[in-house]
Amino acid sequence: MNIIIPMAGMGKRMRPHTLTTPKPLIPIAGKPIVHRLVEDIVKVCDSSIGEIGFIIGRNFGKEVEATLLKIAEEVGGQGRIFYQDEALGTAHAILCAQSLLEGNVVVAFADTLFKADFKLDASKDGIIWVQQVDDPSAFGVIKIEDNVITDFVEKPEEFISDLAIIGIYYFKNGTFLKSELQYLLDNDIKDKGEYQLTNALENMKNKGTNFEPGQVSEWLDCGNKNATVYTNKRYLEFIKGENLVHSTVVNKNSVIIPPVYAGENVVLENCVIGPHVSIGDNTTIKSSIIQNSIIQTNSELNNTNLKNSMIGNFVTLEGSSDDMSVGDFNSII
Repeated sequence: MNIIIPMAGMGKRMRPHTLTTPKPLIPIAGKPIVHRLVEDIVKVCDSSIGEIGFIIGRNFGKEVEATLLKIAEEVGGQGRIFYQDEALGTAHAILCAQSLLEGNVVVAFADTLFKADFKLDASKDGIIWVQQVDDPSAFGVIKIEDNVITDFVEKPEEFISDLAIIGIYYFKNGTFLKSELQYLLDNDIKDKGEYQLTNALENMKNKGTNFEPGQVSEWLDCGNKNATVYTNKRYLEFIKGENLVHSTVVNKNSVIIPPVYAGENVVLENCVIGPHVSIGDNTTIKSSIIQNSIIQTNSELNNTNLKNSMIGNFVTLEGSSDDMSVGDFNSII
């Protein structure tokens, strides 16, 4: 099984955090979003993992590339880096990793996480994971009949269906997918100005591929700050049975209300932390109350009262309260 992770987007809705960190590397309960995503895909796959292709922008840098290759190695795959130089749509992004489009393939876009209690049935022609949503106009949606997908529509302006495609796909025949993606580019077939995967899926369906809907027990978005903080909350609930507080954490007269993740060399002094807080390595928090927030690495917080907040790396924050979103290398005193 090969896995393809398109992740070259600029993450504009996650600024200021994505000005310095690619969105898929923002941490959820102590691990980057893309790391959590790859782990969850591997859990649902019965077959062994071959290559894992990460489709990124060239501006991500060598340190990010090394991190991605290490993630692949940790889950038993061989990492590959591919570049998308122009934002030309989902079909174009996947085709950037065309050498991996053969045999069984999972495609998963790196701005979503999921909780699932199933094993992927690799004997199926194709599986498209969906979730019921209130506003389908923002998504690609499907129509189904007798548990087979009959129609794919990209961001419908009129109501077609409320079953939204969550961005995770399985293909039994990666070579067939590659040919249909290439067909869109060769014939300049665009939808809303971009080459859309849904058009390739429609063509594959019309040529005999049976796509079935897959269901997840929970779909978690990481598209903006509030959604990412909520995803961190839910993920901490999923893994709260694990030991989430590192042995090097220094606790001086502080109360931790679980679930809380605290990384290496975190210092907590005269604080109340939790529930649903993630704290990155080498961060110090003093005389503060923090709940339902993500605090990243190498930061210092003093006399703060935060909730529903996201604080970046190398941040100094003192005397602040409320719902905050502070990017890397900022000082607010």
